[in-house]
Amino acid sequence: METIASKIHLIRGMKVMLDADPAELYGVATKALNQAVTRNEQRFPPDFMFRLAKEEKQELVTNCDRLDRLKHSSALPRVFTEQGVAMLSSVLRSERAIHVNIQIMRVFTRLRQMVLDNEELRKELEELKQITDERFQIVFETLDQLINIENKPKKKIGFTAKEKSGSYDKRKKIKL
Repeated sequence: METIASKIHLIRGMKVMLDADPAELYGVATKALNQAVTRNEQRFPPDFMFRLAKEEKQELVTNCDRLDRLKHSSALPRVFTEQGVAMLSSVLRSERAIHVNIQIMRVFTRLRQMVLDNEELRKELEELKQITDERFQIVFETLDQLINIENKPKKKIGFTAKEKSGSYDKRKKIKL
């Protein structure tokens, strides 16, 4: 399952597999897989299968070391969504295709569940953050008040005494 999961990529906001990966898993040549798809193109609408754009192919090759074989290929690979992979098993009629397809569907289902679990966890964290923020708001307000008190100018402590010397008064400040 981990092997299959490593072959799933996020492209155009969809989880997809490159044509070479299901071909390898099904035990057929990529060319044979693509020929079967071409003979049954009506089974593969754009939300089941599409070709990568040049930029998308380049980005995949740049980000995934295992896809170096695509670097020098002139053909743009097909990619299959979960539904497209399911449809492949109907075009590739072999025992292995059926068994591999079941495993691929399980991986897609597991990935979907992980996304849902992460979504729930993120919501719980947001709720916890909000509760914590409300509780700590009082602490922050108290700290702000303490900081403001410390920043006020301090009154000078002491008194002023008059001292007479000669023809003028000297005032001298005496600190306690």
